[in-house]
Amino acid sequence: MRNVKLTLAYEGTDFSGWQVQPDAPTIQGAVTEVLRRVTREEVQLDGAGRTDAGVHARCQVAHFHTGSRLTPREFQHALNSLLPTTIRVMSAEEVAAEFHARHSATAKTYSYRIYRGEVAPPFVARYVLHAPWPLAEGAMSEAARLFEGQHDFSMFSASPGGDEGEGAEDTVRVIYSSLLKREGEELRYTVHGRSFLRYMVRRMVGTLLEVGRSRMTPADIPPLFDLRDRSRGGPTAPAQGLCLESVEYP
Repeated sequence: MRNVKLTLAYEGTDFSGWQVQPDAPTIQGAVTEVLRRVTREEVQLDGAGRTDAGVHARCQVAHFHTGSRLTPREFQHALNSLLPTTIRVMSAEEVAAEFHARHSATAKTYSYRIYRGEVAPPFVARYVLHAPWPLAEGAMSEAARLFEGQHDFSMFSASPGGDEGEGAEDTVRVIYSSLLKREGEELRYTVHGRSFLRYMVRRMVGTLLEVGRSRMTPADIPPLFDLRDRSRGGPTAPAQGLCLESVEYP
């Protein structure tokens, strides 16, 4: 059996997330259905992580095993001709048998966009949180850096488990960088880490927004890791501002 790696991009607005769900449109479900039509096999598609409903991806990685003799390029063309235009296969390649989209990953990068202008243009509204109200952006940037390092992020997860489908027993995560910067009319939060808990980035953004509204201060962030109380942080930010930017491999 051959092992084929897909790099996918998708606009998540009209989907109920990555993972297959009964009676709901999902990214994994759509791609798997097309793969089964093309290969006439019961293909199992595994992704690098489980993005939630409404979350986008510039670079999601998945893999599947197949006995088909189609080349990776032919798989790419076949999938893109049959999938909705909101899901695109950016590349396909044959990889070693031991490659696994989730288990082999060494890091991921997510971004979250906050639009600060008075009116959000329609061509960005589906990809940003519109926040035209006053925010202490300097304090938010300072607070963002405090997420860096190894911490117990249990209070920044809205429910048990990880975006990789892990159990709830290990909530310690390593964040390599956590930066919030102003880019024109937007605040862009970019976080790079080994792996993430479910809703973790959106909860972190919600906490940064609380800092921006002066309901919290940067000094309030470090004690949160020890509290492990989900009720003490900020709310979960809306899904549409979040995008999986990249997945890294050795």
